Parts: sequence; structure tokens; C-alpha cells
Amino acid sequence: MERIMVNTSKPVQMMKALLLSYAATGILLLGLAFLLYKFGLGESQVNLGIMVIYILSCLAGGFYMGRKGKTRRFLWGMGLGAGYALLLMAVTYLTEHSSRGDLTEILLTFFICIMGGALGGMLS
Repeated sequence: MERIMVNTSKPVQMMKALLLSYAATGILLLGLAFLLYKFGLGESQVNLGIMVIYILSCLAGGFYMGRKGKTRRFLWGMGLGAGYALLLMAVTYLTEHSSRGDLTEILLTFFICIMGGALGGMLS
């Protein structure tokens, strides 16, 4: 029996990687909510947990993109991180009708997402 290899395009791979990242985000946020419920975490601990979730989610998506990209893996990971951050900001704006936080917080989120994706791409 022959195997048919399907060569998917880069935008399709990017969409799959973003879907993987957001699935990881959802699972990790459920875990954080459980920890908040069980241990009564403070606001600073929850904010730190959210930043760690951003890093881990972008790392997973960047790892996937690095595996699929073959060349310039860290750039594919950075692109994934940028796409993740842009989609995150768009959803936040659409649901809250305003940007969350000040410019420093937004830039920090972008930096964390891009570097998390780049790290995932490099580790792939």
C-alpha cells in the first residue's frame, strides 16, 4: 500500500500551530483556574501563571513550526509567537472593547510570545 505524502503550505501549517498553541493555552488555563480555586492564589501569582502559560503555549507552537519549517526554524517560531500575540490582542479587544493594560504590558506580552515561539523553534 502506498503512502501519499501531502505537502501542506506554510499558512496551513501556521494555522495548525496556532490551533495547537491555543489548545495548550486552554488546557493550561484550566489548570491555573484549578490552582486558583484550590489554593486561593493572589493576583501577582495569577499574572505570573498567565505569563508562564503564554511562554509554554508559544513554545509548543514554535516547536511544531520548527519541525515543519525545516529551515530558519527560529524565524518560524518567532512568526508563530507574533501571530499568537496578535490574535490574543484582537480577541481581547473584541471581547472587552478596549485594549487591556498599558503599552508596557502589551509590549511585554508581545516580547514574551515572540521569544517563546523562537525558543520552541530553536529546540525543534
